[in-house]
Formats: sequence, structure tokens, C-alpha cells
Amino acid sequence: MSETCDITPEEQARHAQKMAKKKAARDRMMMDKSGEKGLVIVHTGPGKGKSSSGFGMIMRCIAHNMPCAVVQFIKGSWETGERRLLTDHFGDLCQFHAMGEGFTWETQDKSRDIAAARAGWQKARELIRDPAIRMVLLDEINIALRYGYLDTAQVADFLAAEKPPMSHVVLTGRGAPQPLIDAADLVTEMAMIKHPFRAGIKAQAGVEF
Repeated sequence: MSETCDITPEEQARHAQKMAKKKAARDRMMMDKSGEKGLVIVHTGPGKGKSSSGFGMIMRCIAHNMPCAVVQFIKGSWETGERRLLTDHFGDLCQFHAMGEGFTWETQDKSRDIAAARAGWQKARELIRDPAIRMVLLDEINIALRYGYLDTAQVADFLAAEKPPMSHVVLTGRGAPQPLIDAADLVTEMAMIKHPFRAGIKAQAGVEF
């Protein structure tokens, strides 16, 4: 049984007036927001959702028929759902390069980790330079930067100097270094309020990978 909302004519009039004022203010705010540019976007912080958000943006690009690419710096050895989906169904629009060999505590070989990160960055530079590719997701690159496997200043300088004007680059991973944050156009920090891992729940398909 549906519930009815008993709103008086006076309440409806006040609400309409309030919303009209809000719309007018919003319209004024948007009047000078007509520019477009390629963005450097950073998703960082200890909370879950950094890579998920990046892949959501990749799916938006695909929906708009925009060529895009993914370079994974850490999770290369994982068979993830997003990797399977993109390579099996959208390979014509999205290149997928899994360059990492797993988390550094799994490889236990710093020289291999550095070599994998540098190979990933070399591939990333190649993709970013291509103006036909509208978005490049650098998944977990912030971890490689935080460990010093890649030079943050070199990454920031490359993005400033060589990224095509209308191309977007998304960099994910906790611990994004401050120079990268300073260089970015959009930065989101994911806060960790509650996580099932602390209650003994392992990473699960469809949620984490």
C-alpha cells in the first residue's frame, strides 16, 4: 500500500520558491563554466574505491565511443573482472596493459618491481602521447611513486609537457605524493570509515576484483 504525502499548498509554494532561487543561483554559477580541457585526475586515500572509480570513468569513455587505455602497475598478475570485461568485449575501444607482477610483498624482489614499474611507465607515456586516446587510466601508479620506483617529478613534468590538451589521465592508488596532487586538476581522497577485511572477510569477486 502506497503512502500519501500530505503537503499543503503553502508548503508547496515555499518549496517551489526555494527551488527556484536555488536553480537561479546554480544557473549563474554555470554561466562562466563553458571551457573544456584534458584533466589530470588523482584518486588516492586509504579507502576503497580508487580503482573502481577509475574503471567507471573508462566505461563512460567507452559509452561515448571514446578510445581509452588502461595500464595496471601492481595488479598485473590478477585475473580481475574489469580486465576480463574490457579485453573480451571492448578491446576495439580500450587497450589493456597489465604491467605489474603483484604487490611488492608478493614478489619480494625490489629490482623486479622497479623494472615492472618502469616498463609500465614507458607504455603509459606511449599511450598518453597519442591524441586519439582520450583517457588513460594508470591504475595503482601512486604506489609505485610512493615506493620510489618511479620519479614523481618526472611523471608530473611529463604530464604537464606532453599530455595532449584534450586527453585525460587518471592516476590511482593510496599515498599519492604531494607534487602529483599539486599538478592535478581533480583530486579525490577516499576515506576508510569501515571495511569488512577488519572483520575477517577476504577480498571477493565483484567487490574488490
